[in-house]
Amino acid sequence: MNRTRAVTPTAAATVPWPEAAARVHAERGWWRGVALGAEVLAVADTRADAIALVDGDVRLTYRSLAARSDALAARLVDDLGLERDDRIVVQLPNCWQFVVLTLACLRAGIVPVMALPAHRQHEMNHLAAHSEAAALAVPSTLRGFDHAAMAEGLREGSETLERVLVVGADVRPDHVDLTELCTEPDDAAAVRARWDADQPSSRSVAVFLLSGGTTGLPKLIARTHDDYAYNARASAELCGLDAASVYLVSLPASHNFPLACPGILGTLLTGGRVVMLPSPEPERAFATMAAEGVTVTAAVPSVAQRWLAHAAERGAQEIATLQLLQVGGARLADEVARTVRPVLGCTLQQVFGMAEGLLNYTRLDDPEDVICTTQGRPMSEGDEVRVVDELDQDLPDGTPGALLTRGPYTPRGYYRADEQNTRAFTPDGWYRSGDVVRRRPDGNLVVEGRDKDMINRGGEKISAEEVENLTYHLPQVAHVAAVAMPDDTLGERVCLFAVLKPGTTLTLEDVRQSMATAGLAAYKWPERLEIVGELRTTKVGKIDKKALREEIAQRLAAGQHPRG
Repeated sequence: MNRTRAVTPTAAATVPWPEAAARVHAERGWWRGVALGAEVLAVADTRADAIALVDGDVRLTYRSLAARSDALAARLVDDLGLERDDRIVVQLPNCWQFVVLTLACLRAGIVPVMALPAHRQHEMNHLAAHSEAAALAVPSTLRGFDHAAMAEGLREGSETLERVLVVGADVRPDHVDLTELCTEPDDAAAVRARWDADQPSSRSVAVFLLSGGTTGLPKLIARTHDDYAYNARASAELCGLDAASVYLVSLPASHNFPLACPGILGTLLTGGRVVMLPSPEPERAFATMAAEGVTVTAAVPSVAQRWLAHAAERGAQEIATLQLLQVGGARLADEVARTVRPVLGCTLQQVFGMAEGLLNYTRLDDPEDVICTTQGRPMSEGDEVRVVDELDQDLPDGTPGALLTRGPYTPRGYYRADEQNTRAFTPDGWYRSGDVVRRRPDGNLVVEGRDKDMINRGGEKISAEEVENLTYHLPQVAHVAAVAMPDDTLGERVCLFAVLKPGTTLTLEDVRQSMATAGLAAYKWPERLEIVGELRTTKVGKIDKKALREEIAQRLAAGQHPRG
């Protein structure tokens, strides 16, 4: 590739694991010192003829999946000129090519940056620039949006992007057909031997996940082969996955939850079958579960509620094979949790975790009260958890406080983010999650809310600051505050409080159109606008977000229309 400038090696901008901690993690067997792709292929060798991956009519055996992944790794390097430690922003829907590309990157030491299909120019430009990506992988079009055209625009404005890989029927001549690159090789054994002999270091970055942080655009979370393999492997063991497991992926596959908790990677590490589905729409999801004999899947609360309503109306016969429904991304209401077993006929597992590391699970054999009223307890005996007050003093069980954590799969900092790292991590490596939790005497956590300025819309985390910054681009706006407003379906939606400049007017449509023009993902757009004379403030003069959240909740409860 004709690189226009040198890029930062990931190791140079990644906060390293302390050697003493890494030694303990290895001694305890949590870190195996093996590249994650090699771990998957070792399992593939024992399950060569078993179906590993299903996507509609496409059914790939473990042998085929391994051969395609290694071949793609070779083609990325030999044909496209990518190199070890190069970054590729992956913005693919739930498709078999996503899995093959991810495994190919893990084999070659190319680092995927896991974007979401809903991201637009605003987020994608940031991810490409911040990661100094050499390539993008996108669908040609998806839900009426031309991702290939967006990718071309990003490439034209980038100093590092040189390749656009596309999945779809219509691939432009100057783009690369990813599906074609994923074909099986003629010399599978030779390609396999190449990567077996040239594996990336287990301490190197395997994948960049995205934070759901509050300080604007997403931060990059560097997950190494060692820690992410443990993340997936330990999750699979805790969830009881084995070679007979069939895991349905209906949430966006690039999220940590369906990717490795245990998700795609955990299923492949146990020899099970992964089934890809473009969306969790109930009718298709239920039909797919019936056709494939799905035994485990993951959902956010809003999806779980749609599935419950569908089953209550039409019955749950189609999902008779479903043994485990994981629910995470946001807190599931206790009263909804109690309906899962009687309506869907499966075990509920509450999952409370973060792409930054710590995972909490209710256990499969927990009492129903624990399953329905808590968000679980840490996965690993190596997980450390503190619940503290505003002075970082530890609080007794039963008292809500801020969650701090560290452990064998919780990195010690974000990528290229010194300022954020100072705020988010303590000097001795504790991660400030931003969650307010209450720890019960049995060790299970109950999530009480957030101490950060974030809006959780159906499991998608939205930075209030990012929404506010874009709103200030509107000339009518003098002051603005974005807050969460309660919603029965999604948990929270974005409400915008705005103070206008004299003599101007503003509508919600004006705001949303401005954000569309800026290329902001649609799920972040405000869904209610309140025009006010002034923003409520605290005694020290800061905008009182808590008061604004209470105000909009009261207005919604009273059925009041937006002011403006």
